[in-house]
Amino acid sequence: MNAPVQGKLPAGIWALGGVSLLMDVSSELIHSLLPVFMVTVLGTPMLVVGLIEGAAEALALVVKVFSGALSDYFGKRKPLAVLGYGLGAASKPLFALATTAGMVLAARLVDRVGKGIRGAPRDALVADIAPAHLRGAAFGLRQSLDTVGAFLGPVLAIVFMLLWANDFRTVFWIAVIPGVLAIVLLVFGVREPARTGDGKRTNPIRRESLQKLGRAYWGVVAVGAVFTLARFSEAFLVLRAQQGGLALAWTPLVLIAMNVVYAIGAYPFGALADRMDHRKLLAGGLVVLVAADLLLAAAGQGPLLWAGIALWGLHMAMTQGLLATMVAGTCPAELRGTAFGVFNLASGIALLAASVLAGALWDSWGAPATFFTGAALALAALAAVATLQKS
Repeated sequence: MNAPVQGKLPAGIWALGGVSLLMDVSSELIHSLLPVFMVTVLGTPMLVVGLIEGAAEALALVVKVFSGALSDYFGKRKPLAVLGYGLGAASKPLFALATTAGMVLAARLVDRVGKGIRGAPRDALVADIAPAHLRGAAFGLRQSLDTVGAFLGPVLAIVFMLLWANDFRTVFWIAVIPGVLAIVLLVFGVREPARTGDGKRTNPIRRESLQKLGRAYWGVVAVGAVFTLARFSEAFLVLRAQQGGLALAWTPLVLIAMNVVYAIGAYPFGALADRMDHRKLLAGGLVVLVAADLLLAAAGQGPLLWAGIALWGLHMAMTQGLLATMVAGTCPAELRGTAFGVFNLASGIALLAASVLAGALWDSWGAPATFFTGAALALAALAAVATLQKS
């Protein structure tokens, strides 16, 4: 099923993309409404929103270290992916039942633990299945299909919010359905390739193994962490528009607009990564992020706001699949799970710091301070790109 056809991506890549699409529909039905639900229904302070978002996402990325290492140790990635997607689906009813910020935090942590468990094994599985000369396109396609789900979810959220008169909880219950369908597709639609090598198990996170990752890999990790500091949660984009007067039922339009651009661009930029210097493409993405931050700092409504949101999506399309391709290309095949896990651990710590900082700046000095700081951090990441080895 997963045997590559010359010039074409294997069927397993399309199936993994479909799984990502369905789970993102499920997640974004909730997440596109969750910041506004917390602020307007539960009365949650903005700093607490930042803490919840940062803690949840950081936990997911920390868990990836261990799930990635386990997938290397056992030589099996699919079972961990199934477990992770299963936890994600199981968390959805908890959002519908939440009556306090603490309950939302608990639901987010369960959801993100699931994401953490599945993330590194799934990314390593993409690299295992895809031919080396199509790896950028493979990551780009999976990211593109994932992002289709990321804007379909908010579209459905708007429809359901209008249909059920802003009934957040009913929308959250509907989100269970695509989550279950994602698990079914993963179980029956993806076949893991046989592992090559002598089959001997070694500890992938011991010093000797980590030393095999090499200088080029650790350079990507360092740049990725600085980059993530500049990329706080998209919840702040939603809140920027809502603060500017966008009606509650229409706030998911923010994520729709961003993710339409992201989905359209992810595959072409992924394919481009197979043909050009990765450093140049990454630098271009950071320049776009700076421009997005400056526009979002300048306006909370009107054309400048929506231009900033579109540019945010463009920078994601240019960089997210690219970073995964850079990780896969700078590590040994037998350590791919661990490599993705360590990369995401560094990014997770940076994301926690970025989201807490964004919330604190917003509460103390307003939204423009948050986005101006993001632009400054993106410029720092741009300077760090120059230190990378050519890839």
